[in-house]
Amino acid sequence: MSSSPSRREAGATAPASAAGALPGRDAAAASEDRLWSANFRLYFTARTVAMLGDTMLPVALSAGLLSYGYSAGDIGLVMAASTACFAGLVIFGGVFADRFNARAMMIGADLVRVCSQSLAAYLFLTHTVRLWEVAVIAVVNGTAAAMFQPGVASTVPRVARDVQGANAVTRTAESTAALLGPAFAGVLIGLTSPGAVFVVHASTYATSAVCLVLLRLSPLPPRVSRAVNTFRTDLVEGWREFRARTWMWSVIVVWMVFMVCMVGPFTPLAAGQIIPAHGAGAYGLVNSALGGGTAIGALIAMRWRADLPLRAGSIAVFCTCLMPLSVGLALPVAAICGCVFVAGVGSAFWGVNWATSVQTQVPGDILNRIHAYEVAGSVAMVPVGQALAGPASAAFGAAHVLLAGSVVALSVAATLLALPPVRNLRARR
Repeated sequence: MSSSPSRREAGATAPASAAGALPGRDAAAASEDRLWSANFRLYFTARTVAMLGDTMLPVALSAGLLSYGYSAGDIGLVMAASTACFAGLVIFGGVFADRFNARAMMIGADLVRVCSQSLAAYLFLTHTVRLWEVAVIAVVNGTAAAMFQPGVASTVPRVARDVQGANAVTRTAESTAALLGPAFAGVLIGLTSPGAVFVVHASTYATSAVCLVLLRLSPLPPRVSRAVNTFRTDLVEGWREFRARTWMWSVIVVWMVFMVCMVGPFTPLAAGQIIPAHGAGAYGLVNSALGGGTAIGALIAMRWRADLPLRAGSIAVFCTCLMPLSVGLALPVAAICGCVFVAGVGSAFWGVNWATSVQTQVPGDILNRIHAYEVAGSVAMVPVGQALAGPASAAFGAAHVLLAGSVVALSVAATLLALPPVRNLRARR
C-alpha cells in the first residue's frame, strides 16, 4: 500500500499585500498557489518523468528477453530479483535517509540507475544479452530504488504546503504514466528496438536527478541523536516508533492480507481469464480503465479533504471488491472495465489519504524510517500473492480464487472501519 510521494515549501513567501490585491481570488486558486511552488514543480517533474520510464521498463524487458529466446519464467526471475531487493532493503534505506541527507541519497540512487540502465541499453543494442547480466542489473535497480523510496516521504512536506494536494496530483501523474508508458514503449520498440527504450529509461533517471539537484530546500534541524546512535539503534528506534502508532501498524497488518489474497493474485489470474476469452486488446482496455479510475480517484482526494481521512479512505476500499468480482463472474468486457474503473477510484482515494496521513502525522526525523517499514510491509506481500495464485487456481479454480479475493477486499474495508485508531484518526492540515 505504498502510496506515492510529493512536496512543500517554496511558494510560501507570497506577500500578504499581493493576496489582498486579488479580492476575487477563490479557494481553488489559493489552493493552486499553495501547491505549485517552484520546488514542487521540480519535484513533480522528477517523479513524473521517472514514473513514465518505470512503466516502460516491463515492456522493453519482456520484448527484449523474448527476442533472445528467453522464457516468461526468465522474465519473472529478473523482475523478482528487483522486487526482492527493494522489499528486503527499503527498511535500511529508511535508516540511511534519516541519518544522512535523504535528497542526496535520492540523487545518488537516480545516478546509479542512469548507469545501470545505460549498461542494459548497451547490452541490448550490441546484441550481447545474457540473462545473468540482466538479473544483476535488476538487483542494482532494486537496491537503488530501496535507497530512493524512503526519502520520498520526508521530501513531500518540504516541497508542498498542501501535502494532500501534492499526493493527489502525483498519484494522477502516476496513473497517466501507467496509461502512456507501455504504449510509448511498444511504439518505440516497433520503430527501433528494446535497447532504445532502455536509453530513454536511463534519461528519465538523469532528468529526475537534475530536478532534485535544483530543489532549494531549507536545512532540516540537526538530529542530536544521530551523532551518538548506531545504525542498529536507529533501526530499532524506527521499529519502536512504528509499533507505537497503532493506527499505522494495524493498517499494515490488514493490508498485508489484502496484498496476498487480492492484489497479488489479481494480475496473473485476470490476464489468464480475460486474454483467452476476449483477447489481449480487451485486457489492455481493462488496464486502461484501472489507470483512468485511479487518476479520477486521486483528483477527488485532492478536492475533498475529509476530517477523518482513514475513515473516508476505508469506505472507498469497499469499491476495490468490484475488480476481482467482475472478472471472477466472467462479466462482459465493458462491465469489467466499468467495475475496474470504480475500483481504481476507490483505491486511489484510499492511497492519497493514507500517504497524506503518514506524512503529516509522523515527525520528520523518523518519517523516512517509518515510511520504509510501511512500504516493506505492503510491497513484500505482492510477490507472495503472485506466487500463490498459480497453486491456488489449480486447486480451486481461478474464478473461485478471484471471488474469494472480492470477499477479502470487503473484509479488509470492514476491518479498517472497525479499528478505532484508524477510523478516528483526525487530519492534520
